[in-house]
Amino acid sequence: MLPKTILVVAHSGRMAAQIAHQAGVKVLVIDCFADCDTQAVAAAFIQIPSLALAALQPAVEYFIVRFAVTDVLYGSGFESYPESFDYLHNRLRLLGNPPETFKKLADKPAFFGLLDNLGIPYPLTQFSPPATPEGWLVKPLQGQGGVGISCYRAGHQQHAGEYYQQWQKGTAHSVLFLADGQDFCVVGFNRQWTVALDADQAFVFAGVCTVADMPPEQQMQVAGWLARLVPALSLQGLNSVDFMRDGGQIYVLEINPRLSASLQLYRGDWLAHQINALHGVLPTVIVQRRDYAAYQIIYADEDVQVPDPFCWPEQCCDVPCAGALIRKGHPICSIIAHHTNAGLLMQTLDSIQHNLLKGLYHYGIHC
Repeated sequence: MLPKTILVVAHSGRMAAQIAHQAGVKVLVIDCFADCDTQAVAAAFIQIPSLALAALQPAVEYFIVRFAVTDVLYGSGFESYPESFDYLHNRLRLLGNPPETFKKLADKPAFFGLLDNLGIPYPLTQFSPPATPEGWLVKPLQGQGGVGISCYRAGHQQHAGEYYQQWQKGTAHSVLFLADGQDFCVVGFNRQWTVALDADQAFVFAGVCTVADMPPEQQMQVAGWLARLVPALSLQGLNSVDFMRDGGQIYVLEINPRLSASLQLYRGDWLAHQINALHGVLPTVIVQRRDYAAYQIIYADEDVQVPDPFCWPEQCCDVPCAGALIRKGHPICSIIAHHTNAGLLMQTLDSIQHNLLKGLYHYGIHC
């Protein structure tokens, strides 16, 4: 049974808001962007500067009082604000994994110890600085989307909130799946890519596509991982696992116990699936796409103010409102493209991005 009203809370709430809206639910949104397409599906929204508790709490309390909302669908961003997530858990019914799951995954020594116990491979990882800097990454203990990952350099000053992982060559992938705490079903395998915004942000998530190019035996290997990870962590609802593929070898990087950006590349009644999974019911069949789909974030190369008017390509989402100032290195918008040919799909993404940036920076392509 779907609730009549749902509060969406995330760093960017557009995807979750659209999922709830498509299910016929009244949507309230709290996020950090208040993009145009988020506002289009929200009955009410509040933009906050971050998911820090001081900013989040007044907005949540307003919606509880004003709309008597009891259910919250959360997205990314809470990895860095565990106290905010605890607060949400105490005030509303979470439509997803509880804080305990996030805390287990944030305890990196325990997480990699679990992988060892389950026989799941991962890149060499340690919690003290490497003897030599070559070939190592510095990663935040509480992070998401590749934010804060950089190459380890000589003279690096160690901080309490970081760990070190050997750089692993290969291609980045993910698997999106539904889980009920014990069992699971795979939604799809994906390929991902990153962008280097600067030396301290060298591996920021930039896109994902359904062109995974993974042989069946490797897909079975990942499914074997999930058969062990899901009950070990009591994973529920929609989750994803990021991993690296180097020829015939694959290595786990992290688990995302929340809605993943790859979800929007698949067709389905995802709100119903999410809620059903939380009650122990998984779908018998996941509808597979007949074409390929890709999602890409467009980051600003320099400061830019969105002109009014401006003609956004129809493939754009996470669209900022007119007059918004986008700082260098921040996301301008995202694009979602589809194609029956995998190679042409990526060309389509590049073409849309090129034309969009050309028009935006020169203010020449206006409606």
